[in-house]
This record gives sequence, structure tokens and C-alpha cells, in this order.
Amino acid sequence: MKSFTILKSIVAPLVEDDINTDQIIPSEYLKDIHADLKFGLFAYQRRDPNGISQKSFVLEKEEFLNANILLTGKNFGCGSSREHAVWALQEFGFQCIIAKSFSELFKNNCLKNGILTIELQEDIFIELEREITGNFEVKYLTVDLPKQALFNDEGTVICNFNIDLNTKLILMEGIDEIDMTLKEIDSVSLWESKNDFNMLLQKPIAKFSN
Repeated sequence: MKSFTILKSIVAPLVEDDINTDQIIPSEYLKDIHADLKFGLFAYQRRDPNGISQKSFVLEKEEFLNANILLTGKNFGCGSSREHAVWALQEFGFQCIIAKSFSELFKNNCLKNGILTIELQEDIFIELEREITGNFEVKYLTVDLPKQALFNDEGTVICNFNIDLNTKLILMEGIDEIDMTLKEIDSVSLWESKNDFNMLLQKPIAKFSN
């Protein structure tokens, strides 16, 4: 997994609430291990039934084709727990998703795949949305994970964000939960020795009689 520290990118604004995983990646793209998940991302919103591009949809607009940051609304990623939804977003190029809130399962899937999810309170989110969508210009945003801050194109801090310390370390170091545990292997070994863990494993289970 690639480490995440600082990301500067165009922001694709898709500020809608309750976008579910079936919208993100329709079920037909789950049946083939060779399916083009990038093409399938928001397939029904990006193209009509005849396959014609819907240029009114944000991800079909040329200026947002290289966006690595997605700005969206409440409860993003709700619905079924399909990891393909995260893979599809990642295949498109998204490395960071900023929302008012996320489905917990979706949020965990993002972490396992190295995508940073940022939740902002309503008032802070409104300020960021105004910054991104104001004047109808394409805006860049810098996400600084070590500083837990978002910067506008002029380098001014728009807001700070909260993140769990373990999540922050996992993303910054590009490791997973197993790697996090292995970093504490000496402490685990010490605990085992103090508790005679190996002896406990070898000790026969006591039999009880009536």
C-alpha cells in the first residue's frame, strides 16, 4: 500500500447525500474479475442506457477527469459492503474523499486500500464547499495529513480535520493492521514470556465428570 502524506489535486464536487455502493459501482461489474471498474464507476450517472456520455455529470466533465479528491455529502458509501466500490474509486484516481459522514463499513474498506476519508462538521463543510465551488472555477486543494489540514490554492489553511492516530500512522507509513501489530512484536513476545503463553497452549484441557 502506498503511503499518504501530502496530496495536491483538483477537487471533483459531487455533493449529494446517501450515495450508496450500488450507485458507485453497479452489481454487473462485480461478476467479472476482469471488469473495468474505472469505467463502471457511477456508470448509470455517467452514461445513458445507450452508452452516451452525460456531460452534466461531474466525472464526465473533462476538467475533473484527473481529480484525486472527491467532495461529497452525508452517509457516503452506504448500502451493501462491496469493496469493489472502493476499488472503482481508486481505479478512477481518487486518493482522498471528503464528506459530511461515511458509512462505517465503507470507511474501513477505504482505509484498507489506502484511501484517506475526511469527515467535516456541517459548518466547516459548508465553508469548504463554498471555497471549492465558488466562482465556477476549477479549484485545487492540498491535503496535508501530517498537519491534518486542508489548504487552498494560495496556500492558506481552510480548515483542520480530525483523524484517529492509528489510522493516520497506517496511511502515512503505507502499512496495514497486520504490519501495525508486527511493529509491536517485541512487546507481544515479552507479554507471552511473562504469561508463560506457550505453556498455556500446551496445557491439556481439564475434563469434568458428573
